[in-house]
Amino acid sequence: MYHAETFKGKVTLFFKILWPIIVTQISLAMMNLVDTIMAGQVGTEDLAGVAIGASLWSPVFTGTNGIMLAVTPIIAHYLGQEQKDRIHFTVTQAIYLATAIAMIIIIVGCIALSPILTFMELEPNVEHIALHYLIGLSTGIIPLFISNVLRNFYDAQGLTRISMLITVLAVPFNVFLNYCLIFGKFGLPALGGIGAGYATGLTYWIILLMNVITTLKVQSIKHYKIFAHWVKPSLEAWKEQLAIGIPIGLTVFFESSIFSVVTLLIGFMFSTTMIAANQIVISFSSLIFMIPLSLSMALTIVVGYSVGGNRLKEAKHYSFLGVFIGIGILSITATLMFFFRENIARLYSNDLEAIQLAAQLFLVAILYQFSDATQAGLQGVLRGYKDVKIPFFIAFTSYWILGIPTGYLLATLTDLGPFGLWIGISIGLTSAAIGFLLRLRFIYKKEKQKVQARTV
Repeated sequence: MYHAETFKGKVTLFFKILWPIIVTQISLAMMNLVDTIMAGQVGTEDLAGVAIGASLWSPVFTGTNGIMLAVTPIIAHYLGQEQKDRIHFTVTQAIYLATAIAMIIIIVGCIALSPILTFMELEPNVEHIALHYLIGLSTGIIPLFISNVLRNFYDAQGLTRISMLITVLAVPFNVFLNYCLIFGKFGLPALGGIGAGYATGLTYWIILLMNVITTLKVQSIKHYKIFAHWVKPSLEAWKEQLAIGIPIGLTVFFESSIFSVVTLLIGFMFSTTMIAANQIVISFSSLIFMIPLSLSMALTIVVGYSVGGNRLKEAKHYSFLGVFIGIGILSITATLMFFFRENIARLYSNDLEAIQLAAQLFLVAILYQFSDATQAGLQGVLRGYKDVKIPFFIAFTSYWILGIPTGYLLATLTDLGPFGLWIGISIGLTSAAIGFLLRLRFIYKKEKQKVQARTV
């Protein structure tokens, strides 16, 4: 990492950090895409089962992974302040914390998962597939969380290509394992949608192995001695990371959970075919969202590094740059989604009714793309300032007090049906974007006053 002095230099540095993150995020999303597409080829029930399982897992994963995102701004500030000696301790403590959180999730899942699925009153085969898909996926939770800590460690230093290479290499393993376990190839059992869960869990172990080898062998990071030198767990270090990470995790949880809640509500209120159609739209929309999410992560790195070095003007430049790039890219993808929505749906399913319903849902999903890009970018900037508590309340209010209730009322009291739920999502995301923008203006002025006070 370095401080770029010119606007051209800032653009160059930002894209140098950004493009590997985009490749990494799209590669990760491809794993979910492969799960969904391959399960859909087996049958509508397998697609619906994977959809329900993924909807239960997604907010849990993204929320807890958000806690690990605290590593990025902490390390970025250390680098900006030239305190590299504190990085090893921070990363090691984050690994301990990630392992503890993963174990808690597994225990809670063992207790609560079956009653939750029973309460949903799904078709018996869909419930069975969803349950065992999640059991298979749970085999990879611990390595997944540890790998995410290491990814944040690399990314905070601007070494985003390391995560990119590891993830890109892992995707073929995931595709192969899905092929074998879903369709029963090379002597393995044909597990259908359930096999997608086990394939993904095994892939997470492969990713962790590649990460461990990287930390021990790559010259630019092996001097930190991650996995080579261990320190005792520190509750104080955990408190520091949780103080930043929990608000981030809750913010991410409340955002991602609105999509899961929509899927679960559709599971309660509508047919299995509608569940499958909804999953098609969420799966592809999630793939597109990897672009603004990547921009958000890159913004946290460059803004955090700039703020750590008391360069607020640079932080402001990066903020404008990242947010407007996100809006521009999503304008292009929204146009493509409009013209090719039926073709996209056919990639997931052979069910004509599901394809037609998905094509209609895509029209509503296109509307929230711009708000989603804006709010994601602004969240990344605020995290760079280590401002996470107020954004959490903004997110909770926007998504759960405004978005979900509005969507539910539109779905039940009007003829919009499932389309009303998606309109609620759009309202929630737009509200969040406005709230984050107002919060950023306040934080920038506050930080500027602090810097001016130190220089007087």
